[in-house]
Amino acid sequence: MRLYAQTPARRSRQLVADLIVVAVIAAVVKFALVVHDAILVLAEPGKKAQSAGGSLADGLDDAGDAASKVPLVGDSLKKPLQSAADAATDLSDAGRSLEDMVHHLATLTALALIVLPVAFVLVLWLPPRLRWIRRSATTRRLLDAPGGADLLALRALTGPQRDLAAISVPAGGLADAWRRGDQRVIAELSRVSLRRAGLRP
Repeated sequence: MRLYAQTPARRSRQLVADLIVVAVIAAVVKFALVVHDAILVLAEPGKKAQSAGGSLADGLDDAGDAASKVPLVGDSLKKPLQSAADAATDLSDAGRSLEDMVHHLATLTALALIVLPVAFVLVLWLPPRLRWIRRSATTRRLLDAPGGADLLALRALTGPQRDLAAISVPAGGLADAWRRGDQRVIAELSRVSLRRAGLRP
C-alpha cells in the first residue's frame, strides 16, 4: 500500500495537504487548551471560598470546644459557635461545588473545541486520501495483471484528452491503434494512466 504518489507534483500536493491538516489540528488543540485554562480561572472564587470556609469552620469548632469548657454557660456559648461553624462548612462545600462545576465545564468545552473542528477537517481530508490510496493500489494491481496495460490504455483514452497530446498519433488515431494492439501506443497510454494516478511505470 502506497501512502504518497511517485510523481513529484502530486506528492508535493499530498504532503502540503497533510502538513496543513497536522497544523490545523495542532492549532485547534492549542486553542482548546488556552480556553480550558481561561475557564479554570473562574474556579478561583470557589477555591478561595472552600479554603476560607474550611479555615473558618475549623476555627469556630475550636472556639466552640473551648467555650464548652466555661463553667455554667459553656453549652450556651458553644451552640452559636457550632451553628456558625456549620454555616462555614456549607460555604466551603459551595466553593467545592463551584470549583467542580467549573472544572467540568472547562473539560467539556475543551473537548467540544477539539472534537468538532478535528472531525470537520478529517471529513474533508481523509476520504480523498483514502480514495487515492485505493485507486493507486488498484491501478498497480491492474498493471501487473495479464492484459492490464491494455485496460490502463483504455482508461487513458476515456480520460481527459489534454494528457494525450504528447503521444505521437499514428494513422487512424490513438483509439484505432489501441484496437489494433499497437504495443508502443498501448505502453504510452498506460504510462499516461499511471501518471494520472500519481504512479510511475
